[in-house]
Amino acid sequence: MKIAVISCIHGNYEALDAVLLDIDQHSCEKIFCVGDLVGYGPHPNAVVAQIRSLDIPTCVGCWDEDIVEGLNACDCSYPSLLAEKRGIQAHEWTNKQINAENREFLANLPHSLKEGNLAFVHGSPHSNHEYLLPQLDAFVALERVISTDSDVLFCGHTHVPYARTLDAGQLQVSVGRGEKAQEITFTSPLKRIVNVGSVGEPRHGRPNATYVIYDTDTQEVKLREIPYDYQKTCAAIIEKGLPAIFAWRLAHGLEYAERADDPTHVCTR
Repeated sequence: MKIAVISCIHGNYEALDAVLLDIDQHSCEKIFCVGDLVGYGPHPNAVVAQIRSLDIPTCVGCWDEDIVEGLNACDCSYPSLLAEKRGIQAHEWTNKQINAENREFLANLPHSLKEGNLAFVHGSPHSNHEYLLPQLDAFVALERVISTDSDVLFCGHTHVPYARTLDAGQLQVSVGRGEKAQEITFTSPLKRIVNVGSVGEPRHGRPNATYVIYDTDTQEVKLREIPYDYQKTCAAIIEKGLPAIFAWRLAHGLEYAERADDPTHVCTR
């Protein structure tokens, strides 16, 4: 079976429409979404309505969560006070736009999804706001996958796609305390983390939308990059009164020059 996994649509309906068309052309039997339907982009209601109408299994993203629970739920990473100010502005705008029906849908999204030996989360199994970066310590990365009781963990949040195979070989852990402590050695099978990138706000250096097709029989991961009329979305961002820098970074496929040196930085409120 071929499945498609999408993430981080961020109110970009033009990108979502292009990706769904590409998915249809590749005859995927099922679509999963790992969250962030809203935020930054100009069409949050249209995006949520499309996901709902297609009955796509979706887990909650950090933006989806914050729109429902308010800014006090924020545990996000802003690389600067200016970026945080713009994030707040986008949150307030989206919060005013989203209708009651779509808000209720976001409020009922689960933190994670499972399908056989596959798991789906937005950031990580521990938090919607944790970044599973490609250079993450291998043992920590392996723990994140094992904690889901799956072999392949699909995530998003970073907006940069990658596929990583984790081969830990033999692991030794200590069980118990004091004189009763025992060292147990076991062999971990191969695990994988697949970050599907971003449909609506890519940060891999190009404006194209990204998503993943996974073949459950061959275990092949295909990172798809789909061109679309991003200039239409950029124009809508400006028209709606959202920060103009959102249009600039969408057009360049970049996070902007304020990239955080330490991605674990947590903004405070």
